Amino acid sequence: MSDQLPTGPEPIPAPPPAKHGWLNFAIDFGPLLVFFLTYKFSSGGTGAFAATTGAIKGTVAFMAAIIVAMIVSKWKLGRISPMLWMSSILVLGFGALTIWFHDERFIVMKPTIIYAAFAVLLLGGWLLKKPMLKYLLQSALEGVTERGWLLLSRNWGLFFAALGVANHVMYELIQAKQMSFDLWLTIKVWGVTALSFLFTLTQVPVMLKHGLAVTEGADKQA
Repeated sequence: MSDQLPTGPEPIPAPPPAKHGWLNFAIDFGPLLVFFLTYKFSSGGTGAFAATTGAIKGTVAFMAAIIVAMIVSKWKLGRISPMLWMSSILVLGFGALTIWFHDERFIVMKPTIIYAAFAVLLLGGWLLKKPMLKYLLQSALEGVTERGWLLLSRNWGLFFAALGVANHVMYELIQAKQMSFDLWLTIKVWGVTALSFLFTLTQVPVMLKHGLAVTEGADKQA
């Protein structure tokens, strides 16, 4: 007869931690939406500086929102991604320039620099066989191979390069008085966001082809 006491039923494994997909989206998109709404509700009125005043107020709100996003990311996700760090540094830096010089052109310039930096980083890593997107996102896309990450890095690098060129063209059009700041902001908030979402969908087959693990629960949610 064994002296070992019965231990009862086997413990039920804890479910895997949630991916916080909605929270990631809110952290990435929230500050930009705060800027858009603040600008729209504070740029009314007449006078040559009405739009600029709204842009200044929106910039202040944007800077505050990006700091909140970093705090929430660290608190809820336990980390601040390199992409969020880079975006935050540029938002705070160009935001300070916008407020100091009262010039909304700094707001329009910032995305071009962000897109160009990401394009150089991702495409440079791809040429050197380093999947930089994997390190930037600190993502847990289970099963994606190194080749898959390299292809994703190349594709997103080209996408960021195209966005950078497009944003610079719009900057030049604004400088030439052929495009308004309002139209640029609408395209930046809604157009680029929708385009990024659609581009992400085009990358799903690449991820699936190169080992992305899809669980039964994820299938049901999809």
